[in-house]
Amino acid sequence: MLVFGEMCLFIVLNFLLPEFARAVAARPMSYAAVLRMRQDSSSSALNSRSRPRQQHSGRLVTPDWPVFSSHPLSALSLLGSQEDLRTEESEEFGPVFIQEPDDVIFPLDSDEKKVMMHCEARGNPLPTYSWYINGTEVDSKTDFRYSFIDGDLIITNASEITDYGKYQCQVENSYGIILSREALLQFAYLGAFSARTRGGVSVREGQGVVLMCTPPPHSPEIIYSWVFNEFPSFVAEDSRRFISQVTGNLYISKVQPSDVGSYICLVKNAVTSTRVLSPPTPLTLKTDGVMGEYEPKIEVHFPTSVLAAKGVTVRLECFALGNPVPTITWRKINGIFPKKARLRKSQAVLEIPNIQLEDSGTYECKAENTRGGTAFKGHLLVYTLPQWVRMINDTQMDSGEKLQWECKAIGRPRPTYRWIRNGLPLTSQGRVEIANGELTINKVQQTDSGMYQCVAENKYGAIYSNAELKILASPPVFVPNPIRVIATLGKDVSLECKPKASPKPRITWKRGDRRIQPNKRIMVLRNNTLKIVNSSRADEGNYVCRAENQLGSAEMTAILWVKEAMRVVLSPSRVEVTVGESVVLSCKATHDTSLDVAFQWFFNQKPIDFQQDGSHFEYIQTQTSTVDLMIRSILLKHAGKYGCRAQTSADTVFAEAELLVRGPPGPPGVVIVEEITDTTATLSWTRGLDNHSPISTYNLQARSPFSLGWQTVKTDPDPVTGDMESSMAVELSPWVEYEFRVVASNAIGTGDPSTPSRKVRTKEAVPAVAPSNVSGGNGRRHELVISWEPVSEEFQNGEGFGYIVAFRANGTRGWKEKMVTSADATMYKYRDETFPPLTPFEVKVGVYNNKGDGPFSKVVVIHSAEGEPREAPSDVKAYSISSSEIKVTWKPPNPGPGKPRGYEVSYWKEAEQEESGEKRRTVKNETSMVLTGLEGNSVYLITVKGFNSIGQGPASAAVTAKTRKSPPAQPPSNLMWIQEGNNISLSWDPVKAKDNESDVIGYMVLLKQEGRGHIQVTRTINPSTMLSLPEGGTYTIEVHALSEGGEGAFSSQVRVVTSSGVRAKSSQCSVHRPARCLTWTVLILVLLVPSASW
Repeated sequence: MLVFGEMCLFIVLNFLLPEFARAVAARPMSYAAVLRMRQDSSSSALNSRSRPRQQHSGRLVTPDWPVFSSHPLSALSLLGSQEDLRTEESEEFGPVFIQEPDDVIFPLDSDEKKVMMHCEARGNPLPTYSWYINGTEVDSKTDFRYSFIDGDLIITNASEITDYGKYQCQVENSYGIILSREALLQFAYLGAFSARTRGGVSVREGQGVVLMCTPPPHSPEIIYSWVFNEFPSFVAEDSRRFISQVTGNLYISKVQPSDVGSYICLVKNAVTSTRVLSPPTPLTLKTDGVMGEYEPKIEVHFPTSVLAAKGVTVRLECFALGNPVPTITWRKINGIFPKKARLRKSQAVLEIPNIQLEDSGTYECKAENTRGGTAFKGHLLVYTLPQWVRMINDTQMDSGEKLQWECKAIGRPRPTYRWIRNGLPLTSQGRVEIANGELTINKVQQTDSGMYQCVAENKYGAIYSNAELKILASPPVFVPNPIRVIATLGKDVSLECKPKASPKPRITWKRGDRRIQPNKRIMVLRNNTLKIVNSSRADEGNYVCRAENQLGSAEMTAILWVKEAMRVVLSPSRVEVTVGESVVLSCKATHDTSLDVAFQWFFNQKPIDFQQDGSHFEYIQTQTSTVDLMIRSILLKHAGKYGCRAQTSADTVFAEAELLVRGPPGPPGVVIVEEITDTTATLSWTRGLDNHSPISTYNLQARSPFSLGWQTVKTDPDPVTGDMESSMAVELSPWVEYEFRVVASNAIGTGDPSTPSRKVRTKEAVPAVAPSNVSGGNGRRHELVISWEPVSEEFQNGEGFGYIVAFRANGTRGWKEKMVTSADATMYKYRDETFPPLTPFEVKVGVYNNKGDGPFSKVVVIHSAEGEPREAPSDVKAYSISSSEIKVTWKPPNPGPGKPRGYEVSYWKEAEQEESGEKRRTVKNETSMVLTGLEGNSVYLITVKGFNSIGQGPASAAVTAKTRKSPPAQPPSNLMWIQEGNNISLSWDPVKAKDNESDVIGYMVLLKQEGRGHIQVTRTINPSTMLSLPEGGTYTIEVHALSEGGEGAFSSQVRVVTSSGVRAKSSQCSVHRPARCLTWTVLILVLLVPSASW
């Protein structure tokens, strides 16, 4: 159960300590607070003379258990009897704050009428609490409004008159008293404005004005805004209007007629969010004239001296009246204007966030207009609260020793220091010396024990550092006792004697009943350790350490055994392998059989992690005293020293073996470009590691902006053998930027490449590559168009690259040459009015750069341009086919140069200009087109022109065509139908066209069966027809009129359900003629049911 309890405590503390440390990180945290939440070895309680009371780590402190020594000459002490772990719950200590009171702002209108000031501390014995307000102790017995819950103070029915002030929590137990920081209790409230009517303000147009807010009593800060005429119409701040958050007043630099109205000041408490409105202030304009221009006058400005705490946001206000409206600018005199500063409210507010000491200085705001300017300066001073640099720590001392404590803090202004002992001021007198942050107590006594506090303060705040001083007084105690020590034959042995005692005890050693007399082989060190040099079997036995002081005495027995030294053999001691192979190292220990042995494997002095490196390393236990290390799939990184450490309770032996790994070479050293020409580069490098296999060859690689990654280059000599450290890369491209690297190979394989060289560019040379795919054609009349694929930058070979275009008409002798200076050019056009269309030319394109002319391409034949169409289409005709459509036809122009590839039809209304018309093109070489979407009963003018890839030809003469009148808008109405079997007799009222509509020439009846996609169309010149229904089902019938202008509107839809042996009659009301609506009537419905024989 003890072991289980220890484990549970360990787990709980591991989870709780980090959370606890974060929770109290904002407060100084004592050593004792953490002490109670961890376990400690009993030997550490008095050995720790000074320990920090501020602890921000959640790390668990475990007992100092003995560990196996790595030094072969060390002896190992073993605990003879394990002491039960003792939690710090049993260790007594003075009070330690967990939570100190914070400043509180309490709203007076809060529904919760209680104020709570928090205070919490730990201590053993449990501490008690008391509270002070403005230095006077709070007495809950005489004032029922005060009560306590643990360390918290609760104030019922708090009021500003009696409860405003500074509160301090005092915590006490038998070890001393500590005081908390002072916490300020304030009250938040917002009174009402005076109900007295405010007088109006009358100014001239163009004059500046200030409207006073005069806020009611309030605490703490309030936020100001102004309402114009009625809520919630708020005054918008701009360069002309400004609301000061310091005075609350509304400033208008230049009054305009739109400003006339009623103004109400609205204030909001920043804590309670309560709002109140002032009585309105009327603003009117005087009628005796307009105010002329005048220079600015600064009405709002920050104080001449501004104090601000480090880290806060500072806002400086500056606003001026003036006509024209002044412009506000800011600067810092004799300093750099903060980059983080922001200008708000049309630059009337300078805002500096997270202010630092370097932001201190003199700031100036300047107001200017065309009439002049004025400025205001003020000094900004940044102060800082005290911050600890050095704090005092819990300390344990023996009587008569000298205590020296120092606390140190930084701040602006520089902090002063005072000391408190058990809640009372401490001054220099007698053995106590105080000099600023230094406290010295000479020859400490038991009466000096207690709780001490160092207070660092300036006028902006105070901080406390707390520590406990314990003056120790105890007789000697040995834990553990006895102890057993196992030593190695011939090695030195050290027997420690470290009792807990205060004052320090006097130590003596004896063996059996005889006191030990020091000699050359057995000696007592200054720390009371008994050292035996070159131990032997004769040294085995019991050794007794006796400790004695004025309070008592105690003895500790050390039992010494001397064993034979252990020997370890690691084989093989040196082995060579190739990458990818495996090897086994065996470690065998010869030792005293009465002792257990433990093994550990190391690689290059570091323990091997078999879980992390399990894919390559395996630990194999073959016998009790033998272990193997298997190394699989060996890599180059596995080369090095492998160590085996064998360890018993007597000694530790370490043996090493060397593993050499053969593999591909390592990367060569730095690659240097020694010499560069237009097509070669001489490279040098340094040899890399051969990884135990000689380098056979080197491979040179290059990379340029035009290559796909790294490419092997040809070399001189070829191949580059492993004993070389320089070579020449050949057949490079001129005027190309290259990087080079070198790769080494050996019998095992090819290694990693070197680091790339610096980028270098080869020298310039005459171009060697001619343009490809020279072709041409098209263009406008009398043009020769020549095109080609440009030469890649990789083959331009230098600066000043361009093209030479050479051409001549077939049958002529001399070449015409034209220079094209752009390296990216792909076309050249030559124009000559003298040659006819489609003249054949011989063409070639060459290249050049600053070094000279390069080659020409092969000669190709290219014809000059055919030209755009030269004639207009003929026999253009146009006629109307409906109210919205005109069909246009034409004949193509006579064959010849400039053949059209298509036609463009332009059309426009007679009353409009041609430019406002529309154009449509044929898809191919069609000679007709239907124009759609036209207006009915309108005359259109129409032209046709041919076009090809070169351009457009001339347009034909305009022809006219008039669209037909629109079809009747009135649909057929008063549909009536009679069904007899599968036949339907359908009739309707005739449609009469209006004057602006086309005459009716017939009707179209659409019959559709539901669920089927097919539609049956019936045409008739009469307002009636007979329909035949193919089969039973549900049908829909629609009718619309036909006219020269097209199809008219559809009638209302008729829905007919047919079945065998049914005769029905119906009529449907037209939505256009409601007066003739008829009711559905079923005349006869006869169902013939055959009789059945029973």
